[in-house]
This record gives sequence, C-alpha cells and structure tokens, in this order.
Amino acid sequence: MKWTGQAEEAVSRVPFFVRRRVRKRVEEEARRVGSEEVTLEHVRSCQQRFLANMDQEVKGYQVETCFGPNGCPNRALVDDALAKDIEALVAGKGLRDFLKGRVQGPLKMHHEFRISVSDCPNACSRPQITDVGIIGAVRPEPSEEPCSQCGECIAICRENAISLPQDREGPVLDLDKCVSCGQCVSVCPAASLKAGARGYRILLGGKLGRHPQLASELEGVYARDQVLEIVEICLQHFLKHNTQGERFGEILNRTGHDFVKT
Repeated sequence: MKWTGQAEEAVSRVPFFVRRRVRKRVEEEARRVGSEEVTLEHVRSCQQRFLANMDQEVKGYQVETCFGPNGCPNRALVDDALAKDIEALVAGKGLRDFLKGRVQGPLKMHHEFRISVSDCPNACSRPQITDVGIIGAVRPEPSEEPCSQCGECIAICRENAISLPQDREGPVLDLDKCVSCGQCVSVCPAASLKAGARGYRILLGGKLGRHPQLASELEGVYARDQVLEIVEICLQHFLKHNTQGERFGEILNRTGHDFVKT
C-alpha cells in the first residue's frame, strides 16, 4: 500500500521493536475506512487506539527477523524456517498469561520476551539488545588447497582478521577479530579458505530501557537443533525465575548463565 511522506515520517519515529506491528495496524486502519493510501490521519488514529489498548496488543513474546529472507546478499546461512520454528516453540509457553500474573498493572511492550534472528553479523534485527539474539555464522578455516596470494580475502574482510605473511603459505586468521560472516570463504578463488563450523552465534540478556545492557555471547557456534534447545532452556529459566515481569537480562544478572550447558 502507498504511504504519504508525512505518514512514513511519523512511523519512522515509532520505536523499532514495534514499528513493523504498527505499520501493519496502520495499513489495516486505512483499508478499514476504504483508503488506498496511508495518510498521517490514519497513523494518528491507529496510534491513539494502540496506546489506549496496549495491554490487549501484548501477546507475551516477539520473534523478530532481519531482511535476509527478502534476498539479502550478506546471509551467512539460509534457513527461512528457523524463525517460524522458534515462534511455534515460544507460542506454546503461555507467556501472556504468565506475565499477567507477574506484572502489577497493564502489560506493556517491554514486558514481552524477545527473540531476534539475524542471518549475518550485520545484525539488522539488533540481536544484541534482545532477550535471546541469534546470528548466522560461518567460521572460516584454512584448507589444504594452495593459496594463490590474490588478496581477495583481505579485501573483503572488514575486521582486518586475515593476513598473508610472506613467510607462511596461505592466509592466517585472527579469530579474535573474526565475526564469522563467511564472506572470505565465498570469495576465495583457490578454495584455500573453507567453511569450518556453520551455525549460529547465540547472545543472551540484552535490553534497552532505564538500565540498558548489551547481550552476553555464549562461546561457540551452534547447530539449528541446538539453537532450538537453548531457546527452550532459556524460556524455562525465564518462567522459573521471573518474579515481577522483569526482563531476561535482569534475571541473568542474578542467576548467571551456567544453566546453559555449552
């Protein structure tokens, strides 16, 4: 549906974590009144209804994704079903009813348990500030193939994590700098770099608000089944230790991360 410039500008000021939902509601409002174009009036009408009925809008969780499934060229992994499987898992936990029993007063968006899936380390869905952040990863490693010294891997690496020293055969990787985007593997014409571990990096306990904090990353790269298992474990921990509707990060500040066996 076409949007006016004023309507687009108004929605751009909506917090990112509800922006997609707000856009959908605004378009529904425009259709409801028979308009083929979204205007500022539709945005304001929807905003007032949303704020007045936020408690009803809160479903207890959100699973957010990046733009990868729309054809992003930076995807480290392609698995369009992972987010759907995670949502199916979370939907069965009754988080809305659980939070209603823990939160004093009406539910707000920040009470929801948030999971973010990004297909590459560009992390467009902001996994560093959600309860569980998931980032697609391909960990490069040298292969047995001779290196042509072309420098393509060095040119594409934004982290300066690759070098080609004269006294060594083939590329040298600095894994402390590497973010596991896998792009060096894809551009190497001699196949001197290959994909080692493929899977997902997992971050826990990020949040915004009055006391923001970045998520802490679990060590390693995890397979798809392991990701679903860890999400399940985190949900169980959240339900067990949540006392007043607090964010997962606040719980982890009390309990630590040892409940996740990696």
